[in-house]
Formats: sequence, C-alpha cells, structure tokens
Amino acid sequence: MNKLAISASTLLLSLFALTATSCGGSTSSDSAAGAPVQAATADGATTTTSLNIRYIDSDSLMTHYNLAKDFQEASMRAVSKIESARQAKATEIQKFAAAIEQKGRSNGYLTEASYNADMQKLQKMQQDAEAYLANLSRNTENELGQQQLQLNDSIENYIKIYNASKGYDAILFKAAGIYFNPALDITNDIIEGLNARYNKVDASK
Repeated sequence: MNKLAISASTLLLSLFALTATSCGGSTSSDSAAGAPVQAATADGATTTTSLNIRYIDSDSLMTHYNLAKDFQEASMRAVSKIESARQAKATEIQKFAAAIEQKGRSNGYLTEASYNADMQKLQKMQQDAEAYLANLSRNTENELGQQQLQLNDSIENYIKIYNASKGYDAILFKAAGIYFNPALDITNDIIEGLNARYNKVDASK
C-alpha cells in the first residue's frame, strides 16, 4: 500500500544545481555571503570566488504547495478505493462460499455435478477478484507515478524561472546538506510562487 502513496522523500530527493550568468533582484537572504571557492588560473595561480547558494526545505514545500497537497489527497483516495474493492470482493466470495457450505449441510445438492459447478464458480470468482484487484492496483500505481513526474516537473520548472531573475549559482534541497545558514532559506518564496502559478491555472479551468 505504501508504494502507492506520494512520498515527499521520493518526490524531492533530487538536487537542482542552477547556474546563471547575471545577478539581479535582492531578498533579505541576499546579504548572506556565499562560500569562498579556490579556483586555479591558467598560469597555476589561485583566485578566490564566492558561490551564491540558497536552499529549500522539501518537507515544508510538500506541506504547503497546493499541487502536492492535491496529489497527496488523490493518493489517499486511490488507496482507499483499492481497499474498499478488496473488502467488497472478499465479502462477495465469502458469502458465496458460506452458501455452498450451507447448501451442502442441508442436502441441497442433488447431484455431485451441481456441487462441482458451484465450486468451479467459486474458484472463478476468486481468480476474477485477484485479476481485478491486480489491474486496479497497477493502474493506480501508474497514475500516481504520472502525478509524481508532474509534481517534480512543476517544481523544477518554477525553480529555473525563479533563478533566472536571481542568478544564484545553486539552489539545493535542505536534505542535500548537514547545515545551512537559515538566512539562505528561500522556501517561502518558492512556495508562494508555486501556489500563485498553480492557483492561476486552477482558476482558469
């Protein structure tokens, strides 16, 4: 069951390293200095440059991005649908099996052939139920997989658009490192931009 749910760690354990040639705009975190990097020149000398890095908290992103929340709700509905179908099939089979047993106890089967016919029907019901549930699970898994790709593409696409006006050397997910200066956190900016874009598209439907 767990493999059908959209996991934040599965959806967001990717790393977006975004480079840009220009730097524009500023936020409260822009004053945070980047990490100095030693670079070798052609003559063997070294120069010091500073990487302009920001990070995003993926857990917070998954919690507050409306598209992610919609997909999580869809995942829970899909899992619930499969479980309901499994219970319904099991109840149907158990009911028919009980009817066969009761008929046998009351000498309701006049011939062995009629008993065998019901047993074959029971077996087919079991096989059909297994095939139906397997197909339902497979279709649901494929659908949720497509939603995962859509979510990843949406986030990656917006981060590229966002960085086009910021010019950061890299935007990382918090899970990619052990410690980040909180001043480098742009999670709220990304969530706000994603939701503004998603809500605009949703309202136009």
